[in-house]
Amino acid sequence: MGAVDARLGSRLAQLRAEHGWSLGELAERSGVSRSTLSRAERAEISPTAALLNRLCAVYGRTMSQLLSEVEAAPAPVVRADAQPVWQDRASGFVRRSISPPHPALRGELVEARLDAGADIAYDRPPVAGLEQHLWVLEGALEVTAQDTVHRLGSGDCLRMRVWGPTRFRCAAAEGVRYLLAVVRP
Repeated sequence: MGAVDARLGSRLAQLRAEHGWSLGELAERSGVSRSTLSRAERAEISPTAALLNRLCAVYGRTMSQLLSEVEAAPAPVVRADAQPVWQDRASGFVRRSISPPHPALRGELVEARLDAGADIAYDRPPVAGLEQHLWVLEGALEVTAQDTVHRLGSGDCLRMRVWGPTRFRCAAAEGVRYLLAVVRP
């Protein structure tokens, strides 16, 4: 495991302690097993995007907010080579925080890539009513939100408010790259 995974594990343990929850209580709230939570907090595993999404929902944070808490404080200008990258190797998801979140701001930009065949399902948004603008830069993406399937190709943009489960499936043989603008309610 890398340094980011170690800091992330430590931050997850800290958040649980701040709420005064046992591993069992957090497991009930998140739907994630106690053993998986324990292993993630000890950085024995690198959490998947789906796992982080569940924890973000419990803690009322976006994934970018959580990941920014384990990185250095964001500067007004973030050079391309300094933009934090997080990877979920299990699902083929790579996420680059173009504009790391700041407590005084509601919006952020994220570049995402999914490998061919990648399929990620989130059972709930990290923050109910989260506004997302998804612009496909290369490839094709299938997004399911509120039981509606949106098939997007290069240049297409989907705007949505996220209240329930969502699914992102790479519909391109070469993978997909997209920009996600996230605005907290």
